[in-house]
Amino acid sequence: MNTASAPSNAAARTAAPAGPGGPTARATTPPSAEPGPLPGAADVAAGAIHTARHRIDDLDGHIIGLVQERAAVSAAIQSERIASGGRRVNLARELEVLNHYRDQLGQPGTALAMTLLELCRGRV
Repeated sequence: MNTASAPSNAAARTAAPAGPGGPTARATTPPSAEPGPLPGAADVAAGAIHTARHRIDDLDGHIIGLVQERAAVSAAIQSERIASGGRRVNLARELEVLNHYRDQLGQPGTALAMTLLELCRGRV
């Protein structure tokens, strides 16, 4: 038996029976009912993603600037507290900050507040 002709024989056996569209017509879903992205949708999505990522980069820049500003304000508070004989860190105030972030952002807000407090405590 010649195996080279096997694929074409298999294709002939799986062809749809003769009908209105001819001997090899197959039943297909009309093009309008086929799922899938619209033409050009990938380009539109890529543009939207690029724009959104640019916006996130801008927001990250603002967030970093705000964290740096917060650290400077915190350093000033710490300096005043130490100069007046107090401690550098006020644990009751830190607990207020932790609770505020948790209340606004849920449990992940607590981790974010912990990171901010660590960044803003300064180094002794």
